Amino acid sequence: MYRYTHILYIALTIVLMCACSAETLVKKGDKAYAIGEYFTAADHYRRAYAKTPAKEKQLRGERALKMAHCYYRINSIQKALGGFRNAIRYNTATTDDRLIYARLLLENGEYKVAQAEFEALQDSLPDNILVKNGLESAIKAPEWKKEGSQYKVKKIDMFNSRRDDYSPVLDGDDYYRLYFTSTRNDAAGDELNGVTGMKSADIFVSEKDDKGRWSKPEPIGTGLNSDYDEGACCITPDGQQMFMTQCTYDANYPRYAKIVVSKRTDAAWSKPVDFEITKDTLSCFAHPAVSPDGGWLYFVSDMPGGKGGLDIWRTRISDGVTMGVENLGEPINTPGNEMFPTFRPNGDLYFSSDGHPGMGGLDIFIARIGDDLQYHITHPGYPLNSQADDFGMTFEGNHNRGYFSSSRGDGRGYDHIYWFENPEVVQTIKGWIYEQEGYELNAGEARIVGTDGTNERLSVKSDGSFELVVYPGVEYIVLGTCAGFLNHKEELTIPQSKVSETYTLQFPLASITAPVLIDNIFYEFNKATLLPSSTQALDSLVMLLNENPNITIELGAHTDYKGSAEYNKYLSQLRAEEVVKYLIKKGIAPDRLSPVGYGKEKPKKIRRKVAERYEWLNEGDVLTEEFISKLKPAEQETANALNRRTEFTVLRTTYNMFDKDGNLKNPPAPRKPKETESENEEDGFILDDGSGNGESFEYFEF
Repeated sequence: MYRYTHILYIALTIVLMCACSAETLVKKGDKAYAIGEYFTAADHYRRAYAKTPAKEKQLRGERALKMAHCYYRINSIQKALGGFRNAIRYNTATTDDRLIYARLLLENGEYKVAQAEFEALQDSLPDNILVKNGLESAIKAPEWKKEGSQYKVKKIDMFNSRRDDYSPVLDGDDYYRLYFTSTRNDAAGDELNGVTGMKSADIFVSEKDDKGRWSKPEPIGTGLNSDYDEGACCITPDGQQMFMTQCTYDANYPRYAKIVVSKRTDAAWSKPVDFEITKDTLSCFAHPAVSPDGGWLYFVSDMPGGKGGLDIWRTRISDGVTMGVENLGEPINTPGNEMFPTFRPNGDLYFSSDGHPGMGGLDIFIARIGDDLQYHITHPGYPLNSQADDFGMTFEGNHNRGYFSSSRGDGRGYDHIYWFENPEVVQTIKGWIYEQEGYELNAGEARIVGTDGTNERLSVKSDGSFELVVYPGVEYIVLGTCAGFLNHKEELTIPQSKVSETYTLQFPLASITAPVLIDNIFYEFNKATLLPSSTQALDSLVMLLNENPNITIELGAHTDYKGSAEYNKYLSQLRAEEVVKYLIKKGIAPDRLSPVGYGKEKPKKIRRKVAERYEWLNEGDVLTEEFISKLKPAEQETANALNRRTEFTVLRTTYNMFDKDGNLKNPPAPRKPKETESENEEDGFILDDGSGNGESFEYFEF
């Protein structure tokens, strides 16, 4: 009897200890869940569930449900489904829990089971949009997968690890650089993240060489990454700022995502600083995207005033300051989650959602502005979308190809980076705005007017280039401009084509403040007679003067040091006058032209581009007789040839603009009142004179 009682006492003690331990684990799990550490919370709940006796069905059901919600939060689909199934079996799952379970079945590709669940939920939630769209998804997803689409998709092993790799962003003049987020072992910090159970995410970068091969991804240094989570990022159209998501950690407070911004300095990214959108400190702000014109920051938030879940919002940005927030509303946002906005350069908004009818998980959707000025949503189908999460698009310029992220095919739910392409005919203008001697003008701007109503202003990239999608049958005028330089205009009509074409345009701009070399001007030896080979260069100068009718110029001719100063000055004067005669013959007003012969008075000063062509020259060298005499014979001849040159210098930029009373002769058409003025003039385009002084001299109209 004593022995039996002793054994019973020991067994009861063990049960009580287990129960106490399970309760402690649940409390720890609740605390971790409250601050957003779902991986840690799930581990506590899992151990508490294992310690709960089978006969305690209510407790087991409650703990299974807690565990399920944690796994759902960290996208561990199989474990989440197992938790919800146990909660349903123990009758502890609510209707809302059953809805999450049905949506997870979609993400797991169990369409028939999901259909049955959604049909059962219709009685309890007859007006619920997520139930309605979920049922439609369960029915249509198998059909979409069978139908397929023109999209091609391929996993890119070079970018991927055994952990999460997602939200790629292409950057660089030829899209040779790819940024993305990763939780791989190379990320900063030694501790595992309590939210995901992995290392905190960092921004990584890979670069493509001349042969198209991508380098091994490396984390970005210079303080951009921290021990915290750095998430989805975007780069402004001018390439000078990176907005990104960051989640800091505080043991006593919930984790909230916020948006931070880093600036590019000398090709390196600075340590990011907070970018305040509102004073709200209790909502999440994540997944930034900047509109193609650089004027709007789109982001994701759960702040009050949304449609439910996570919504896409936007705010005006100007000089680093935000101006109000706006929910995109319907049809984009739903009671589900709308996330990861991004833009194709043509203005199409891409985003991911689990609230619209889709194939399961997050699907990619395309929002386009219609003639009614409203968004219209399309689903690009399979294989761009899958039963898993698909999100985070980035485009290779105007082409419908690039990279995105997806958790498809990974049983653990990790995200990986994929390449995609949707072959379509895209006609593109690609132009370069640069100083006539070859220096890129990254402060330049392209202005495009088309007979279809196109009226665009485009900033250039760091190499002075710009791109624009154009359309067959449309006539375009493209003007290259930059403060301190004369304008240059090109015209073209886009023909019909069955293949994608890129039309390359060059915009060499002449300086207003420095002499400009007229390349390829040739004279007969020791004479002022122009050779026929000079015609092309002179005709280009005629075109420039016609495009900039309000300038006057000095034509300066220079010789090498050989011969007397008097003779060289005389010969160069004759040569300058000969150029002026040619220009007048071509219709240029004589009072716009001033010929000056400098002889050998002003030897050429070498600039960087010339120094790059000749290894024996350095930037800043002046080709004096003393300097040239120290060179080798062949180098001396080249230096003398560089000195023998014809240049023009802009004298005035207001020629014939004003009448005798000082009034502007041809004022531009009056602009619309401020409150009704559109961002782009619809009925014309005012073109600056290039001087940067705000005056305008020409008004194009179709």
